[in-house]
Amino acid sequence: MTGQASTNGAIVFVLPSFAGGGAERAVITLAVALRRRGADARLIVLDGAGPLAAAVPADLPLALLGVGRVRRAAWPLVRAIRAWSPRVVVPTMGHLNLLVLALRPFLGGARVVPREANAPAATHAAAGHPRLQRLAYRRLYPGADRVLCNSRAIAAELVRDAGVAADRVVVLPNPVDVTAIRAAAHPVRREPGPGRRLVAAGRLTRQKGFDRLLAVVRRLPPEDRVLILGDGPDGDALRAEAPSSVTFAGFDPDPWPWYAGADAFLLPSRWEGMPNAALEALACGTPVNAAPEAGGAVELAAEAPVTIAAFDDGFFDAMTRVVPGLVDVPRPSLLPARFHFDAAAAAFLAALEL
Repeated sequence: MTGQASTNGAIVFVLPSFAGGGAERAVITLAVALRRRGADARLIVLDGAGPLAAAVPADLPLALLGVGRVRRAAWPLVRAIRAWSPRVVVPTMGHLNLLVLALRPFLGGARVVPREANAPAATHAAAGHPRLQRLAYRRLYPGADRVLCNSRAIAAELVRDAGVAADRVVVLPNPVDVTAIRAAAHPVRREPGPGRRLVAAGRLTRQKGFDRLLAVVRRLPPEDRVLILGDGPDGDALRAEAPSSVTFAGFDPDPWPWYAGADAFLLPSRWEGMPNAALEALACGTPVNAAPEAGGAVELAAEAPVTIAAFDDGFFDAMTRVVPGLVDVPRPSLLPARFHFDAAAAAFLAALEL
């Protein structure tokens, strides 16, 4: 235990699944960090499927509801929360946050503190019923005890568009277990040969912008190589369009050796919150090239080696300025201290002093 928690009662995080996204990994990491500080952190997951299930340690209390759809989860979720009688419930992901906020009268007096991991406007636009989702945000989010955001841009959007009081919105860093990541990054992995070695990671969906990245990669010298880690519904279409210099390696639960061995991490996303994969790349000592739409990456550029470059000419120019070099061991961490495991956990506990 690295410190003593100042809160009383359980803190229950709620996830839709163990999908291999940054939001899911950040919540699991945060729950582990809180338990190490003596807090009674627990986890409820609607659907236990997904590659990150293996990342949950045995000492983290876990309730699996076996529900594949959020709209079918209401009463199983109420029963699971009431069984634990938590002080605070922290759902993550917009549609799940709305459900928990709507269920608040049935949760036995627990405070509800949703964590907003993505840009709401972009999430609404991608939803099947964007106008309905915007209305639900305006009706339900102002009733949250606090709203946790991972970037200032998301916080401003919730105040402006959802009517959340500014004093109820708290910007908190994503927790990154730098020590564990750097230990797992040994030995580094890098495709042999001359040229740049560039890596990207994320769900293969339109949000992550890999389609527009492929268009830029075609203009690079033939000796440069790009590795994309992740799975998703757009995988077949992306692989069909990819030049021979791009490798799709699927989801890797331990991507850090590839991050450490790369010359740069690429973030071509069309929208983001605070991209966890980019934070982990910085922890491995690898600089980041990000699109200006990539949310918190723009804020991160003020304190870390993150190059913000617009698609497509600007992003191409930024990629050509990456200097290739052999990497035998992870370079020193480039991640700002506020994202480190203990600092992020302490900030989270302070935010729960309601």
